[in-house]
Amino acid sequence: MGFLSGKRALIVGLATDRSIAWGIAQAMHAQGAELAFAHIERMTDRVVPLAKQLGSEITFVMDVASDEEISKGFAHLKSRWDGFDILVHAVAFAPREALTGNFLDATTREGFRVAHDISSYSFTALARASLPFMQGRAGSMVSLSYLGAVRSIPGYNVMGLAKASLEANVRFLAADLGAHGIRVNAISAGPIKTLSAAGIPGLRKMLAHVAATAPIKRNVTIDDVGNAAAFLCSPLAAGISGEVLYVDGGYHTVGMSFPSDSDGS
Repeated sequence: MGFLSGKRALIVGLATDRSIAWGIAQAMHAQGAELAFAHIERMTDRVVPLAKQLGSEITFVMDVASDEEISKGFAHLKSRWDGFDILVHAVAFAPREALTGNFLDATTREGFRVAHDISSYSFTALARASLPFMQGRAGSMVSLSYLGAVRSIPGYNVMGLAKASLEANVRFLAADLGAHGIRVNAISAGPIKTLSAAGIPGLRKMLAHVAATAPIKRNVTIDDVGNAAAFLCSPLAAGISGEVLYVDGGYHTVGMSFPSDSDGS
């Protein structure tokens, strides 16, 4: 019996079997959770078979940029579940041109709006829609952030600002929802070669640098992040809320490093 036995989890944002959301789904399934998946329409052919691998027949299209679509999605979910315990927000987006070139030149009013709407506000909107489903349950919500929220990262540009907004979102939601018995946290994962990360210029250089610099001397995996998310959403983490948990092999703790062939001079 896993530590999520008897729990139901709605995972929003699964795209492929290389997604962090897939690592989370696998870990939660392994710990006994029952799963449902919301996804964008163009990912239907990928998500439905993945969901079936984990014993889930509950998949539905939901565009988090639309309040009407969110309402429709949760109405559909209500026809299958009377409640659930866990919300996983694995959604982020910025226009490709916003991630090309330097921050000042690439950031437009529209790109800024879209990045914050999809990557941050959607968590607020989904939390609001989830609240009625979590009443009377020891609920948990988790989102995905990145070091770019607190450090400048080449090419990450406006997504860094959106992730900073998301981390503030976590704190405000935690303060609001704690009285309802709901905990809210985020995981700041190290770089992983996912579909969404592929749009960030210099990703291969980033992965190589982090692997060489992080204390564990490797990049983290979707399984590393998935296991951490399962823990955060379980009774084992009952005292944790409003936090950003780094799952990056300790990279964010390193202030300076030297090439391994350095003579130290």
